[in-house]
Amino acid sequence: MKTLPPNLDPTRLPRHVACIMDGNGRWAQQRGLPRIAGHRQGARTLKDLVRCCKDWGIPTLTVYAFSTENWQRPLEEVSFLMRLFERLLHQELAELHQEGVRLQFLGDLGALPAPLQLQMHRATTETAHNQAVTFNVAVNYGSRLEITRACRHLAEQVQRGLLAPDDIDEASLEQHLYTGSLPGPDLLIRTSGEQRLSNYLLWQLAYAELYFTAALWPDFDRTAFAEALQAFQGRDRRFGRLSPVEQALPA
Repeated sequence: MKTLPPNLDPTRLPRHVACIMDGNGRWAQQRGLPRIAGHRQGARTLKDLVRCCKDWGIPTLTVYAFSTENWQRPLEEVSFLMRLFERLLHQELAELHQEGVRLQFLGDLGALPAPLQLQMHRATTETAHNQAVTFNVAVNYGSRLEITRACRHLAEQVQRGLLAPDDIDEASLEQHLYTGSLPGPDLLIRTSGEQRLSNYLLWQLAYAELYFTAALWPDFDRTAFAEALQAFQGRDRRFGRLSPVEQALPA
């Protein structure tokens, strides 16, 4: 594992990290810059985080890039973000592919501009067999919509006689989520001091450890990431079971 900080245990790293990348606009405003400058710097931060996951042996990274609610932002900012997504995919795809990054996109992608959809399809197809790190980008994503969509698909199968109601379980519902067969995140990181999920991966985060930091996303470098991982490794993850100490106590 290249350059893993010595205070981290390589055997206890999360297998899947999810991020809510918050604070790009505030980062720019603090510097007297337009909000779009914060988004540009945030994209650089994200690019390094993908490489960091590869270097440190974290196989899956999922980031919240654009929510279903973000359409309410100023039209100029939304248009810039769509162009930024498209331009980054065009510019970075070859390098990401060479580094073994597998790109996937989660969300209602059909509502996105056609050129962006084309770039996403190309990126997904070209990197489908890469194995160094899986990089999921949630775009036009809302978890409530995702769960509603999955329920609707199951209901349609029942209506067509392809599925019995009693056969619906957690596994069958998960298959119809955007994340499909991906394992749930072990760690959620949200930057900028906000402490809420904001309609992000509500089903998938059921047993994730939550880490909130005051750092704005453009400032979230490898040192800040290492601090989040160190906090994760300090958590006692029992999943409903007793800890070894509790098991040793008399009933």
